[in-house]
Order: sequence, then structure tokens, then C-alpha cells
Amino acid sequence: MNWLTNFVRPKIRALVRKDGVPENLWDKCPSCGQMIFRRDLEAALQVCTHCGHHLPVEPKRRLAQLFDEGMYERIEPPRAVVDPLRFRDRKRYTDRLKEAQAATGERDAVLAAHGTMGGHPTVIAVFDFRFIGGSMGMAVGDAILAAADAAVQLGAPLVIVTATGGARMQEGALSLMQMARTTIAVDRVKEAGLPYIAVLTNPTTGGVTASFAMLGDVAIAEPGAIIGFAGARVIEDTIRQKLPEGFQRAEYLLDHGMVDMVVPRRELRQQLVRLIGLLVAPRPDDVPALPAAS
Repeated sequence: MNWLTNFVRPKIRALVRKDGVPENLWDKCPSCGQMIFRRDLEAALQVCTHCGHHLPVEPKRRLAQLFDEGMYERIEPPRAVVDPLRFRDRKRYTDRLKEAQAATGERDAVLAAHGTMGGHPTVIAVFDFRFIGGSMGMAVGDAILAAADAAVQLGAPLVIVTATGGARMQEGALSLMQMARTTIAVDRVKEAGLPYIAVLTNPTTGGVTASFAMLGDVAIAEPGAIIGFAGARVIEDTIRQKLPEGFQRAEYLLDHGMVDMVVPRRELRQQLVRLIGLLVAPRPDDVPALPAAS
């Protein structure tokens, strides 16, 4: 028995430990490596106070940031078939789903809701990258369809906030079919004369980029977001050329006409409210009456 290790050290720790002090008071910025007081990070909307790096935002927090007074009602999609291919790699797909559901508290990678923005009824769907990389399977396709249908029924604009690695490989060709389904969904919104705004956050890649993410009437990106189809290393290996500096970053895409604007998170709600106000046609009872002919 080691007397110093087993007896003295625990006694010293008991004397200096402060009870009631919460753990994890600090977060480390993945970009600059600086430590940030968690309360300051939350006040800055999960944006690094040192370098401006935009960290991920949980869907519920994102919805509360965007809707008026942080109030909204969820849109529940139909339950999708679970593990249609009985897929297994290093572990069963069903086990991966259970782990992601336990970690996020959600059934799948998209949370859709409706509320108001600047007084205008609005439908917003938000991806959760924590859920198997925000990958798009049948459940995600169902959620996007449900959000689009709700937008049409409410006569409301549709906003989709992406954060995804693309299609979900565990669902094979069924996940690739969601590219067509979600494209048709946003087309329904446009055919109804309603605006569709895509907000692209870090990262937005793969089949989501190749479908509805790039079909917005207005495409907004957060600063520094990686947006593309294949990864930069895959492209370099394929074309055997060095890619330009900042390739696939939001600012590079803005310079090359792939997105319409890059908006910092603190300004995002204000910009969306402004765009919705410009794009939503006034209702008949909102149109001022013409003066009577004299």
C-alpha cells in the first residue's frame, strides 16, 4: 500500500476541493484554441469571442434565436422505417440510431417548427450535426417534406438551416432518393409563390448540397462555413492539382457567385426578417384601398 497515494493525496484533495462548483465552465475554440467562458460563449450565440469562429448550435437553441420571442411550435413528421437494409458496419445501424437519439433527445437529425419572424408566419427546419453527422436518411426527408407542406398550408416562407455531411450511407440508395424528394418539396413551396431561404452552416456537404441546400431563392452562409459536395482532399486527389486558398469556404463561394451573402450569426435573424418582409407578398386585406374617384 502506498501511503502517500492512497491516504495523503485524497485528504489534501478533500481539503482544497470546493463543493458546488460546476464542471465544464470553459469551452475551447476549435479554430484558435483559446479558452472561452461558457457563459460568454452562450451570450455570443456560440461564436468565439477571440477569433469569430462560428461553433455549432443545437437546433432548439437555433430556433429560439430566430423566432419572435423564441416561441415556436414543432412540426412532427411521420415515423420513418427504421433500418430498412438491416445495415451493419463496425456496429449495427439501430445501435447508432439509439446512441444518437440518447445524445440529442431527438428521433433524427432535423427539427422543424413554425412560428413568426418579424410578425410573418414562418416555417424553419434545422439540422443537428450531432445526429450521425446530420446525415440525410428517410427520416430527414420526411421532416423536410413535412416542413414544406406546413409552409404551403400556412402560406409561410420556408427557411432551412443546414449542417450535414450529406446522405446517410447506412440507408444506401434509399438515402439518395431523399435528394429528389427534398428537391420536389422545396419546388412545392416555390410553386405556391412562397420564398425558400437556405441558411448554410458549417459543414454543408454531400447530397444535401447537391439537392435542396443550393436551391434557395436566397442562399445565406455563416462566416467560415465549409460548403461543397466532395471533400477538398478527394477533389485534389482526383484532379491532381492544389486547390485555391479558402476553397469551399463561405467567403470563397460568395466571391464566385455560389451564395448570395455571408451573414454573421448575430445579424442572421435581422437579415432573415428583412428578407422575409421583402419577399412575402402582402395579403389582400393588407393592401391599402385605392382612393375613390372624384
